[in-house]
This record gives sequence, C-alpha cells and structure tokens, in this order.
Amino acid sequence: MTLFDPPGPAPGVCDDPQLMLVHQYLIALDPDGQRFGQVLRDTIDQLLDGEHTGRFDWNDLHKTEKTHAGTLVEINLLREFDFLSGQDMDYLIEGIEVDCKFSQKEFGWMIPPEALDEICLVVWADDHQGLWSAGLFRADRKRLTTSGNITKKGNRDGKFRLTQAHRSMITWLWRREPLKENLLLHLDSDIRDAILAPTSGQRRINELFRRVQRRRIDRNVVRTLGQQHDYMARVRDDKSGTRSRPALRQEGIIIPGDSANHRAVAQALGGPIPEKGEFVSFQVARAQPHHVDRPSVELDGCHWVAVGDGESVDVPAPKLPSR
Repeated sequence: MTLFDPPGPAPGVCDDPQLMLVHQYLIALDPDGQRFGQVLRDTIDQLLDGEHTGRFDWNDLHKTEKTHAGTLVEINLLREFDFLSGQDMDYLIEGIEVDCKFSQKEFGWMIPPEALDEICLVVWADDHQGLWSAGLFRADRKRLTTSGNITKKGNRDGKFRLTQAHRSMITWLWRREPLKENLLLHLDSDIRDAILAPTSGQRRINELFRRVQRRRIDRNVVRTLGQQHDYMARVRDDKSGTRSRPALRQEGIIIPGDSANHRAVAQALGGPIPEKGEFVSFQVARAQPHHVDRPSVELDGCHWVAVGDGESVDVPAPKLPSR
C-alpha cells in the first residue's frame, strides 16, 4: 500500500472481523465522510475561537490548546455520531472497544499502553494543507515503536507509534480528503492584509465581501472578522445603511446567503451557490446586449449579470429578495 492509496481494507487486516465490523458501521453512518470532515473543521474553529481572539491560523494556537485538540475531536465525534462510551477505551461501537487518536502530524499518533491490541480510530487533519484522513488499525504491540527506535519499548511516557514500515496496517475510512477551506488562511497575503487592516469589525467584514467575490464564505470568517456575538447582524440590512448588504449595494455588490431565495439568485448568476451558513459576494450590472451569453437574474424588474474587475457596474445594486 502506498501513501496515496484510496480508502478501503488494507492488506493484512481483512482477517480481523472486529475491525471490519467497526469499519462497515462507520462507513454506513457517513458514506462520503462529509459529517466526519465537518466535525474536524468545527473542532479546529472551536480551538481558534476567532470570535474572541481573531485567530485563523493553527500556528497561532498555544501548545496547550494544540494538545487539547485530541480530546475535543474525541468528544465532538462522540456527539456527532452518538457513540456509546467504552468501558476502557473512548467508544463502544457494535459492542467493540475503540480508542480515538488525533494527530496534527500525519502518522504522528501516540498509542498508550492501555490501547495495545485494541482497535484504534486514528484521525489526522492539517488546516494548511487543507486535508484530513481517518482510519482504523489494531494496535499490535509487535509492530509499534518510537520514532527511530526499534526496541519497541515505547517513549518515556510508555506510548508507542506506528513504524513507517507498518503504516500499511491502517484500514482507511477516508484518505487525504479535502478539509473545508479556512478562507482567511488561504487568501493571498495582500488581500488578507487589506481585509484585516481596519480596526472596525464592520469595516473588516465589508472589506471581505468587497475583495473576495464569487467565492463561498463561511459564517465563521464573518465571526472572526467581526469579533461580536451577533456577528450575522453585521451582514444584514439595517436602517443606518452601514452594514455589509446596504453599504456594498452602493458599490454594485450583492451578498446572497443560504436562504432558498438567495441561493436561487446565486445559481442564476452562475454560482457558486452558498451552502448552509455561507455567503457569496457578486458585483453586478444591468444586462446589456453584449452580455447575451452570460447567466442573469431578474431583480427589481431588471436583468442583472455578475461582472468582474474593469467592467462597469450599476449602482446601487438591486435589493435581494426577502426570505
């Protein structure tokens, strides 16, 4: 098995009926891994706590916070999938004890002595790479060692890890799947710096929707930039006209959210279409004859198209349909 083999039973473990039973159970719960991946995204965001700290980069976490990540992943997976708690290990799945191990480093899982010979659910996520994996393996004490040590005595805390030669012990559930994007982390630095420059949370959010168009923006980005409990209020229409939607309409920009009417507008403009808890910003102009091949939407009695840099816009932009 190579590093990038697809998910599925690995050689040497198909004769482990308990492991395969747990594998089948987890795949049945989450066939495409979407729920599992969302738990990892939410857990990382929970640690970053952007609403109170303004952080969006894993590297800005304190060492103790990174250490706590494993416990949070374990708890959040238990809640998402309603696992039973095990008597000796973290979970009881199909009557089988399963220990959950998370590592921010690929293949960096540390296995404690009490988990030896038990089934381990091993999980990895890297926000910078935008990838995550999860798999199962039986913690065979004969195949575990510390890095660079073949004595199999474990490290000073009595913990063990997989040797590189025995990584094929893992039966992958999901392998190097895309982690939902951490937008602020992956923006070009010039754009990110311009968004972060204002001292006002409202101005930072306005700058986000002004500079990041036709790209799905998760509400957690708005939370991190706004640093306010009712952060969603920063986007909505208001009488003062200072929030994002009314303010940016004056620049020809509309900001559909995840309501059915708003999603229909985004789809008519050619997408992308915001999913639950997301926004997409579009700069628009009234459709002209030379826009004949461009997707359009009818709002306020006129047809509108999305435009890009250098194209003329009509201001103000139309108001989005209400929920």
